[in-house]
Amino acid sequence: MQSENVSAIATPHGKGGIAIIRVSGKDPRSVAEKMFRPRGKTAVKEFQPYRMYPGDIDCGGFTDYGLCVYFKAPYSYTGEDVIEFHCHGGEGVAAGVLKKTFDLGAAPAGRGEFTRRAFLNGKLSLASAEGVADLINGESEAEIRAGYLLYNERLTDRVKALQGQLKSVLAAIGASVDYPEEDVEEESREQVKRTLCQVKNGVIALLSGYGAGRKIKSGVTVAICGKPNTGKSSLLNRLLGYDKAIVSSLAGTTRDAVEGEIEIEGVRFKLYDTAGVRESGDDIENAGIVKAENLIKSADLRVFVAEKGKPFTQEDARVLQLAKAGAYIKVLNKADLSSDETETDADAVVSAVTGEGIGELKRLIYDRGVGERSESSAFLVEERHYTALKRCKEALTSALNEIDFAPLDLLSVSVQSAWEILGEITGETASEEIVEEIFAKFCVGK
Repeated sequence: MQSENVSAIATPHGKGGIAIIRVSGKDPRSVAEKMFRPRGKTAVKEFQPYRMYPGDIDCGGFTDYGLCVYFKAPYSYTGEDVIEFHCHGGEGVAAGVLKKTFDLGAAPAGRGEFTRRAFLNGKLSLASAEGVADLINGESEAEIRAGYLLYNERLTDRVKALQGQLKSVLAAIGASVDYPEEDVEEESREQVKRTLCQVKNGVIALLSGYGAGRKIKSGVTVAICGKPNTGKSSLLNRLLGYDKAIVSSLAGTTRDAVEGEIEIEGVRFKLYDTAGVRESGDDIENAGIVKAENLIKSADLRVFVAEKGKPFTQEDARVLQLAKAGAYIKVLNKADLSSDETETDADAVVSAVTGEGIGELKRLIYDRGVGERSESSAFLVEERHYTALKRCKEALTSALNEIDFAPLDLLSVSVQSAWEILGEITGETASEEIVEEIFAKFCVGK
């Protein structure tokens, strides 16, 4: 599908070595013919695809020396003919090249216009387009890896395989309805039941990866908690590798949560040093304690810190009880100050001062904060996909609940619904509203 020419700057705005202005549409070479003068005897209309040609870019008020490359449909990013100008990266230069393309008839590209055209031209699925956005916006290695898997159609391939099984179910139902004289309904019913169970298990397997996927995309929140003076602030500083929290022997120094981020095996962990939980007559400290308790309850992971060699108190027990509301790690700190070996139920023994045990603690933070190390389902990071899969599971459950007594032709309604819901992920059945919402999140130029 060839559309009108659109143009945008495809590189980040600001000063840099190179800027790229992309023109895609029905005839972008007509734009290049009027503003690019190749060095040598080759005319723009004779450009070979996928080769860089040096020359002068005429922007009207000035000329820049750069490169021009032609991508021929359908073997381009958008599936249309594409021309790219690679000019010097000054903001004024890039703006001048872009303005000239507008003067020559190209329309300004909207948000995600090039990727949207790629989707509409069948170059990638809707889920893959979302992977492009995740790649661009990814801040950690794990986010980028997940975006790459999504972009490379890993989720789409799994979903299409499930859709293929549902198509076979619909075909079996159709055969039993169209040829009742063949007396194959019972055989078809058993076949339908087996296939629907397989598809449902496949959907459940995908859904099971969302917990890890969500944490990969959003990061894992970790609350470092304990009573005052167990070394929580020192532990935060040691994990971060720099001094972020104020360290003092005075109990109650931390009044508000102090936060910092680290990456462990490519995943972002948002660490919060919370106020020490205890009984206090200080109104300000009490406010910090209330906030700490709320943060402990809402965190993905709690690192409970007690002091090695010291008696376990009621205050310790109170905080540990809060930590046990979900995933937690019990840590004994200040190993450098105590040789007591009587404690046996701690997950880790560390010294925030010397660094002893910190490597093991980071491993535990990853294992209990993320859990899933396999990349087999790490591409399920979008809430939209998760919601669609849940709806698909419900439709399949409804069909299986009726499989033993309902007429097969009635079951086809639930099966068709499950197929269409899966199509919302790939884009086959996605509404215009869904498509608009997804591409509205893109930047101009991609």
